[in-house]
Order: sequence, then structure tokens, then C-alpha cells
Amino acid sequence: MDDNQIIELYFNRDESALSETDKKYGRYCYSIAYNILTDHEDSRESVNDTYLGAWNTMPPKNPPILSAFLGRITRNIALKRYREKTAVKRGGGAAAVSLDELSECIAASDTVEREFESQELARIVDSFLRGLPETERNVFIRRYWYCDEISAIAKRYGATKGKIKMMLLRSREKLAKELRKEAF
Repeated sequence: MDDNQIIELYFNRDESALSETDKKYGRYCYSIAYNILTDHEDSRESVNDTYLGAWNTMPPKNPPILSAFLGRITRNIALKRYREKTAVKRGGGAAAVSLDELSECIAASDTVEREFESQELARIVDSFLRGLPETERNVFIRRYWYCDEISAIAKRYGATKGKIKMMLLRSREKLAKELRKEAF
């Protein structure tokens, strides 16, 4: 079933939308959640919450790219669950490490950023990513969006872990420079 048909099921409030979504995107959503949570049960719950989130937002939202829409919902749910899970015990994990790496570039704020600042930051990061060579951009996204382990990224791109670490370090340095240039 193609994405438009699945979205139509959501708009028609047809419960088969959930099973069709699971068939087509279940493993994709699970891998996003698992990379962040590293727990099978929490990851499965995050995927189920993703389907509920999709059900509650379609309609009125009509996502142009269903996979990206579901991926974003899954990632946000998994990150929220991760924060809740680690609020009491601070620990490691790929998500913590990758988010710590990025924190070197983006200063944290104690208050919720205003909508304009968030949109401006998104614009700058999007522009930065479009300016990177394809492999560097993909490695950056695998690490900081999907929270993949360095070893998994190295295997995917046929590179050493050292090369991937260096590529990510250089990308973060470029991003930090770009953010400073834009006064962020």
C-alpha cells in the first residue's frame, strides 16, 4: 500500500491505517526508538505511541512524506521517554553521547526558546546540512538524528570508526562556526 493510501485511511478514520502503517514503517520506527532508548519494551511502546500520535494528528495534518512524519513523531516520543527514564539515573547510551557531542555547538537554554529562534536555528542547521558533501551529511544525520552508534555508521559507510569520529568532529566544528557567524 502506498503512502497516500495509508494517509487516506487515517483521514477516513479507518483503523486498518494502524496495521498498514506498522507493516510498512514498523521496523523503521522501531530502529529510531531503539537507537535512542536501547530497550526493546520501551522502543515497542514508543512505536505504538507513534501510531497513536499519527492517528491524533491526521487529520488535519496531511504529511507530504509519511516516513519523515512518522520518524519525527517516533524520535520525539523516544527522546521524551529517554529524558524521563534518565531523569533519576544519569547514564550512557548512544543518545546521551550523541546529544552531548552536539551540545558543544548549540548552547543550552534554561527557558523554552521562542518559536522564531527555533525556526531560525532550524533554518541555519538545514542550510548547513545542505552545504555538506552527501556522505558527511548522511553520517551527521545518522549520528545526530537517528542516534546510530559510531561503529554502525562506520560499517554502513565502509569506514573506520576513527574516520567517522573525525568526520563528525569536523562537521560539528563547521556547525559551531556557522552558528557563531549567525550569532546563535
